[in-house]
Amino acid sequence: MRRKLQAAYEQPTYEQAKAALRRVRSELALMNQSAAKSLEEGLEETLTLHRLGLAEELRLSFSTTNVIESIQAHVGRLTDHVDRYRTSEQKQRWVGTALLEIEPRLRRVRGMRHLPALRAALQREMGITKRQAAA
Repeated sequence: MRRKLQAAYEQPTYEQAKAALRRVRSELALMNQSAAKSLEEGLEETLTLHRLGLAEELRLSFSTTNVIESIQAHVGRLTDHVDRYRTSEQKQRWVGTALLEIEPRLRRVRGMRHLPALRAALQREMGITKRQAAA
């Protein structure tokens, strides 16, 4: 099943990937209804890069949540020892300081040269004009 899921996500277009995932879901439903429902529930979200036309360029970095989880773990190690923040600004400063502290240890996003294209695609998707984005 893992190979079938991987093959579905490796499809070059949104339509092909969605069709392949629906076939996998049908087969999975015979074995595990809960897993099939989970796949159906997150189907659109997992195909975001396909829908934006950037699956090939950014699949390696964004096919898992490891990037975000790693940053959250690093920030947590630096901020979890604070028992109480007096104001929201104080919490923001702690988090900002933690991010600056861990920044040199973060690895580059594979396909980072495609990040401007991702920004543009997300802005198009959200209906944000160039003028709004510059503001």
